[in-house]
Order: sequence, then C-alpha cells, then structure tokens
Amino acid sequence: MEVRELEWFVVLARTENVTNAATQLHVSQPTLSRALARIERQLGVKLFDRNQNRLRLNKYGEIYRAHAVRAMKELTQGEERIRTLVDPERGVVSLGFLHSFGSWLIPSLLDKYHVAAPLTSFELEGGAADAIVEAVRSGRVDVGFVAPRPNAEDLAWVPLGRELLCLEVPPNDEFAGRQSISIAEIATRPMIALGPSYGLRHVVDRLFDDAGLTPRISIEATELSTLRALVRHGSGIAIVPVPPVDQQTPTVTIPISDANAFRFYGAITRNYGPTGSAARAFLDYVTGHFATTEVEADAV
Repeated sequence: MEVRELEWFVVLARTENVTNAATQLHVSQPTLSRALARIERQLGVKLFDRNQNRLRLNKYGEIYRAHAVRAMKELTQGEERIRTLVDPERGVVSLGFLHSFGSWLIPSLLDKYHVAAPLTSFELEGGAADAIVEAVRSGRVDVGFVAPRPNAEDLAWVPLGRELLCLEVPPNDEFAGRQSISIAEIATRPMIALGPSYGLRHVVDRLFDDAGLTPRISIEATELSTLRALVRHGSGIAIVPVPPVDQQTPTVTIPISDANAFRFYGAITRNYGPTGSAARAFLDYVTGHFATTEVEADAV
C-alpha cells in the first residue's frame, strides 16, 4: 500500500463521496475507486457500506481511519523532525544536564546561543550524572553537561571549566562564622550528600579519600535543591558547588581550604559527535565559547 493511497482513504472517509473526494485530491474517480478496492482487498473487509451510489463508513472503516490518521500524523512529524535535524538554523537540539546546572550553566548558554541562532529549539532533560551518560550513549540526548568527567571511553569529553566547592551550613551552625574550613574538620560532622550515582557525590568521596578520611553521610538526597533545603532546616551540613554570585541563599557557605576542593565540568557526546547538524553547530559554539586551554591538561 502506498502512502498516497492512505491519504486518499482518509479524505474519502471524511467526505463519504467518491466524486467530492476525487475532486479534492485531483484524481479521477476510477483511480480513487481502484485504490479503495486495493486497500479493502489487502485488509480482507469492506470499509464502507454501499447504498446505491452513496458510501457510509462502517465499523471496520472507523477503526482503520483512526489508525490511518495517526499514521499520517507520525509520518508528518517524522519528516519535520528530519528537516530540523538537517537544518542547523531551524534544528532541534536535545540537552541533558545535572540538575545543578539548570540554575546557571544551561540558561546562560541558551540565552547566548539564541542570539547566534534564534530559530534553534531545545529539548531539555535534567538528571543524575549516570542517567545523562546513558542518555547520550543511547542517542536520546545530543549533548550532555556533567561533572566530573565520566569514566566512559565510548564518549567524547569537552572540558569547559571547574567549579569551586564549599561547605554549606545553617545560619546558626558552629561553623557559620568561619572564613574557611578543611575536609579534616568537616569529617567530624554528620553530612547530607547526594546518592552514589551523582557526580557531586563522586567528588565528595574523592575529597575525603584524598584526605585519608571517610565522610559521615547521615542523609542521602536525590536533588541538590532538596539537599540544600535539608541544610537550611538544620538536618546536617553538605559540600556543594559555590553558588553563583547573583544567587542568594538562606544558608551560609564557607570556602574549603583543601587545594582539590573543586570539580571539573564539561560536555559529553558520542565519540563521533551528535547526529544532527543543529546539535553539531551548538557543540561547536559551546566549545568556542569556553576558554578550555587551561583545563585541558588537568581534566584528563
């Protein structure tokens, strides 16, 4: 069955009149009648009840019309999707990112890129580092933004920069007046941390491991916003990225004095790069936007 015959059937089902349908479709009535006969022969049932020269869609026709309409819609959407992937100016780019990047990195990049390519649209997906890695690996996401660099040889890594880490405590905490603090001092206190699948947790574990210590994790959260809310309510203290300068927090953040209290962040793609030209154009923009020379050696 040809796609055009499916379209003819949908029009005929709407008009229930061969003459009117043929006129709308700019085909002859015999051509339309033969197409309908081929469809009915393939299905093994009649789709219309005939009463002299009139047609009336029957129950089989109603079922087939519903599926035909959906099929035509899917084909149209597929064609549009491919057109946008091919056209870097009007394309769709799917991005995955850590939830914490959703408050500063992603909005900033999209705002700037919108100036360069105002017709590009984006599909956004926030999640844990492991989830973003799998989304990129499977092709569901074109570009992922994660920290730290994942241990994944099948993915390409584009280093973008590094975030300093700090200790976040409630305003009335015993550490609240400190100008800086070390991991050794933090190790004596119960902590709130993200779960083991999160990139920030990997960094926290690395900080304590480098100091020869083990963190006292009392609560594990699944989102940075929840973690910070728990700190605010006095449920514990936490190691988090230093908040952006324009972001007010009801808690107190204290710089960590250990030299390795930071995490590299960057973009990941499949080794051969994103499939669509729109995604490739966006990745080229991101790569050029950041001064990566300084972090290239450190991020490996």
